[in-house]
Amino acid sequence: MNEPGLHDRFLRRINYLRLSITDRCNLRCSYCMPAEGVSALDHGDILSYEELLRVARVAVSLGIEKIRITGGEPLVRRGVVGFVARVGALPGLRDFSLTTNGLLLADAAASLRQAGLRRVNVSLDTLRPEVFERITRRPGLERVLAGLAEARRVGLAPIKVNVVALRGVNDGEILDFAAFAQQEACEVRFIEFMPSTADAWDGGQMLTSAEVLAVLGSRYDLQPTTNGSAAGPSRTFRLPGGGLVGVISPLSDHFCGSCNRLRLTAEGKLRSCLFSQEETDLRPLLRGAAAAGALAAALRDAVHSKPERHTVGEAGQHKCGLSMSRVGG
Repeated sequence: MNEPGLHDRFLRRINYLRLSITDRCNLRCSYCMPAEGVSALDHGDILSYEELLRVARVAVSLGIEKIRITGGEPLVRRGVVGFVARVGALPGLRDFSLTTNGLLLADAAASLRQAGLRRVNVSLDTLRPEVFERITRRPGLERVLAGLAEARRVGLAPIKVNVVALRGVNDGEILDFAAFAQQEACEVRFIEFMPSTADAWDGGQMLTSAEVLAVLGSRYDLQPTTNGSAAGPSRTFRLPGGGLVGVISPLSDHFCGSCNRLRLTAEGKLRSCLFSQEETDLRPLLRGAAAAGALAAALRDAVHSKPERHTVGEAGQHKCGLSMSRVGG
């Protein structure tokens, strides 16, 4: 293949890396973890910023063009702004973003933008305070909304709001979120409820993308739009009067055929598929005497082993025992 960059066995170009910098989170979302949380990794098990930067630098040299910083909640880790500045300065990086629950965003947005961050995705599953507390087991909706406003003010754009669609929980807010997208000139993306942990997933709560689009289409003339590679797996539609809505359907209409991503967990495990249990442990390479060439070889091997597709939701395979707080979603 003459095209430069990383390609897997199925000729997919892999140019996107999600870097989880912590497993800690200041929320306890019901679809992600139990009320008491999950066991936190020891401090020594978490990759240092220098180790994370080494992976990012080698990945970009191999053809990774897009990096997203994730967690847990990345803004709870000390020094995140300095790390953002170092990653954002990597030559060859074309798209640099961060996913947050928004609780700390109002205080951090200006510093993040100054450090070189270009845009944010904010996880927000409801616009109703009582439902927010039901889902997250914490108060804080007003803080998240303030964070969104500050992100917009400092120029982090485009802003994308991620909504996990939950039957019987927030399914009555689909049109409210569309109106929010119009009012705030942002993009709201409805994501199907994924089986992130064995004891937290209830398939009956999953609202399919088709159901979401049916509700949206009952009020709006949805105009399909193409956002290029930045759109990722989202099918996006323009709303009359401004704003965008999208759906991401990892289960009902999976997008494995165009998957372009790798994920690095906070403890250094490289995953080529969110739902696969296969991992490459980069920590021994990062903490040993391995040269950049060995790290590059490990990245290439992970790309080569990327499966053609996941099988979650098929033939009774509904749970994968995965903790999103560790793998970064």
